[in-house]
Amino acid sequence: MSQTIQLTAKDGHVLDGYESGEPTNGATLIILQEIFGVNRHIRSVADTYAREGFYTIAPALFDRVQKNVELDYTPPSMELARSLAPRIEQDAILKDIEASIAHARSRVASGKVGIVGYCLGGSYAWLSATRLKPDAAVGYYGSKVAQFIAETPICPVILHFGNQDRAIPLSDVEKIKQARPELPVYIYDAGHGFNCDERPSYSEAAASLAFSRTLTFLKETLVA
Repeated sequence: MSQTIQLTAKDGHVLDGYESGEPTNGATLIILQEIFGVNRHIRSVADTYAREGFYTIAPALFDRVQKNVELDYTPPSMELARSLAPRIEQDAILKDIEASIAHARSRVASGKVGIVGYCLGGSYAWLSATRLKPDAAVGYYGSKVAQFIAETPICPVILHFGNQDRAIPLSDVEKIKQARPELPVYIYDAGHGFNCDERPSYSEAAASLAFSRTLTFLKETLVA
């Protein structure tokens, strides 16, 4: 089952969320979008985890500046995406993620809540782990993780990066590894966005391995 739901942040902002699945394993995942919005790819990610037994919510983090953002991966869409992201304050995005976590906990009171984020969402998966209260977090190629690596996560975290990522230099990944040696940081022979099968940078091998590692981690940390 999938549908669009409404979430309400602490400041009163109402945003959409794509809801998929039922909590058959007792756990919820908040799926955090790339800069392209809650598009077909992000919905497919939510559906994939729903098939693994998770109740999933993908909050529309761009709703504060433009509703119904569902972009593809063409140059014009990339230009629009890059213009939207800076227009939303970091604290506002965190409020919307917090609203998603709260809704998940009201929906599945006895379950744990994890975060899985991609690109823009990868950065906010890290900030959620340090500033909010999820039970686990996974970040895929989050460009701001190195910037905020001094913050201490309060839940288990794993991170995925590509060694051909033009947006995230390997020096940033090394900075993360040195600052947080206890953190599993996986590096793949791939570029930015390697998980998305609609992007030219998609790597089936990297995406498959990262998903396997992510699923194992989530089941170990969230599922009793």
